[in-house]
Amino acid sequence: MNRQSIEPKPHAGAPFSRPRRSRLRRVAGWLTVIVVLAAVIGAAIWFWPARHQPVRQGRFAGAGPMTVATAVVQSGDIPHSLQALGTVTPLATVTVKTQIAGRITRLGFQEGQYVNAGDFLAEIDPRPYQIALDQAEGQLLRDQALLKNAETDLARYRRLFAQDSIAKQTLDTQENLVLQYRGTVRYDQAVVDSAKLNLAYCHITAPISGRIGLRQVDIGNYVTAGDATGIAVITQMKPITVVFSIPENALATVVKRFNAADNDMTVLAYDSTRSKLLARGKLTTIDNQIDTSTGTVKLRAEFANDDESFFPNQFVNVELIVEVLRSVPIVPTAAVQRGVPGTYVYVVNADDTVSVRPVKLGIVDGDRTSIESGLEPGTRVVTDGTDRLRDGAKVVVAELAGRNPPGQNRVGGQQPRKTQ
Repeated sequence: MNRQSIEPKPHAGAPFSRPRRSRLRRVAGWLTVIVVLAAVIGAAIWFWPARHQPVRQGRFAGAGPMTVATAVVQSGDIPHSLQALGTVTPLATVTVKTQIAGRITRLGFQEGQYVNAGDFLAEIDPRPYQIALDQAEGQLLRDQALLKNAETDLARYRRLFAQDSIAKQTLDTQENLVLQYRGTVRYDQAVVDSAKLNLAYCHITAPISGRIGLRQVDIGNYVTAGDATGIAVITQMKPITVVFSIPENALATVVKRFNAADNDMTVLAYDSTRSKLLARGKLTTIDNQIDTSTGTVKLRAEFANDDESFFPNQFVNVELIVEVLRSVPIVPTAAVQRGVPGTYVYVVNADDTVSVRPVKLGIVDGDRTSIESGLEPGTRVVTDGTDRLRDGAKVVVAELAGRNPPGQNRVGGQQPRKTQ
């Protein structure tokens, strides 16, 4: 008998062979060991910090005290102001033109010179106008003589008519002739006056006081009254004004203050970067209508401009101080938060915890904000580090921890400024 025929054979329904099952058991064992080791390591990492941290109680037991910067609520003055862009506008600008035609024979000014009203500027050749005046005066003398002769004849005719020596028609004719000569004399007098005026126009003077610009003509040029450029331009520099616009919703407050008996609304003018104060002025005029296309109204402020810091058509940044609130609670603007309660601040309590304090804001002046209600002077509020705070959280004040010099509070990197 063949031995191979009596050896047992694998069952036809067995899915795996015995060697393959052994390999699977070894793989499963290694996986179990790996999972157990990972669990042990994770537990060690999780529980190790807990053994080296102090035990905390309360709502924020999972987080330590947070370092924050604070500031004390001050009592001070804060201005209510409006910001705008203004244009420097002279009170008067005059283009000096001739009122007659002629050739310029003399100039009496230097470019950029300051002149006073009535100062001599230029002269037009007066000879043609002097001749015209002489002619007019000669005609006047001739007609005055004719009038006098006619008046003498009229007196004689009246005596003769009273004696019934001449006809009434002769008397009437003479009376009408006298009236005719009187009219001629009056006309001649007007011609003389006109000639004198033209002769005076040959001597051109400054109509206003101010700074004269570039010369537009030279000696020898022929000028007429229709010349657009004129001879020169005079601009009043001292004082000077700035015209700016404010929104119509702020007009009521401005008008109320402007019409008050103690009106002294200060206007500050800054350069284009708003870093340099150019001058202080006073609001002088409010326009009489609102621009419907922009919803704004124009205002004019006057400045002495003694140092000539303003130049016509210059753009400046304007700050109109409507009023100044006196002795109000003031906090750094960085301390004000906005959220579900509305506007609020974090107040530092005596036990080094913070609490949410809803406040009603007043005027905001850059990095300072006035408080209408909710805070009193002397209260300490958080100015930096508020993004991680909650009501009741423990805090460490930065300046008390030695991070800032003593007596200084961190408020946006600088000390709160005071209203001068």
